[in-house]
Amino acid sequence: MDISADIRCPQAGQGYAGGLVPGQADARRAAAMEPGAAARFLAGRAALRLFAGSVLGIPAAQLQAAYSCPQCGSGPDLSHGRPGFTHHGGPVPLLLSMARAGNWVLLAGLTKPVAGERLGVDVENPELLGFEGFEDVALAESEKPALAGLQGAALLRERARLWTRKEAWLKMTGDGLRTDPRDVPVLDRPELTDLPSAATGLPASLVAAVALGKPG
Repeated sequence: MDISADIRCPQAGQGYAGGLVPGQADARRAAAMEPGAAARFLAGRAALRLFAGSVLGIPAAQLQAAYSCPQCGSGPDLSHGRPGFTHHGGPVPLLLSMARAGNWVLLAGLTKPVAGERLGVDVENPELLGFEGFEDVALAESEKPALAGLQGAALLRERARLWTRKEAWLKMTGDGLRTDPRDVPVLDRPELTDLPSAATGLPASLVAAVALGKPG
């Protein structure tokens, strides 16, 4: 399918949107943050819930968050891990992934996934990847030649392209950064797609990628 058709990028800086009330787990997590970060967090969660409702044709207020984590399990007290929702007590047929960059949220959804299918998405601001030693902590040896000869903005953008592909892949598999990103080469994986701003509505200054597949 054309996954870009189900990807949207609302800005997330204006508080909890759509008249929705955050769940207790989200509210507790937000209470531990400074106000600006809490507002962005809750707005992102509201955007995800509204997005899921619009894709499914279900009022967002009827959806209950159901996150799952390979280490922590799942349940109403969980506010991290793979996003999902229930409706009238049953899981909805929708894969979801989300990522943030500043006040932007990237949302991806896949309806009626086949058994074992997983989804991951990421967005990054290349300007944040200008630190010395990036290649040594983030890239596999096979990826380093992709940066050879690049300087300035071109170098940062290629770093961001590789990093978003890694993050999207690790979200799809559920491993997250428990896996060393140097052990995840991403240049030639067919499950990964770079997302241009025309497909997402993101500012052209940001870089995004999506992963869709069946982790082994």
